[in-house]
Amino acid sequence: MGIAELIVIAIGLSMDAFAVSVCKGLSVQKIRPQHVLKTGVWFGGFQALMPLIGYFLGVSFAGLVGSVDHWIAFILLGLIGANMIKDSTQKDEPCCAEPDFSFRTMLAMAVATSIDALAVGVSFAFLKVNIWEAVILIGIITFLFSAVGVLIGNFFGARWKSKAEFAGGFILIAMGLKILLEHTLGA
Repeated sequence: MGIAELIVIAIGLSMDAFAVSVCKGLSVQKIRPQHVLKTGVWFGGFQALMPLIGYFLGVSFAGLVGSVDHWIAFILLGLIGANMIKDSTQKDEPCCAEPDFSFRTMLAMAVATSIDALAVGVSFAFLKVNIWEAVILIGIITFLFSAVGVLIGNFFGARWKSKAEFAGGFILIAMGLKILLEHTLGA
């Protein structure tokens, strides 16, 4: 898997964090640099950590499923993407009523927005992926999207939340399909 594909996956994974960051931005009357940095670090950090954990879990059983690894990657990415698209069409829940950047709140949101990255990490174990390159890219891109999301939320509002989730889901499904087609047609 090349750098361009990793960047596309990182962008897809960052869309949940971006959407939540927009909500965080909506909740802040006067935006401060610490709001932007804290959100970016929490979300970027967990989006990088979860695929690393998933990768090492996947590596432990990759030898057992080598002949169907492309199907596993396709199914995982497809399910995550479909869930993101489904979420994008649901009636929006109201965003945070008050700005809460506490440890407890940020930890819960960072874990919640990065669970899909854990599954992507498992699929990385079955593909030719430099995991360190992948997690660094995912972390940096999510940091940037999250930081920008807070600013956009503070400036524009929640107008793009569902569109970002839909785009992220579509990207992940497309990447899963690409992996499947490369392995089945290229073999």
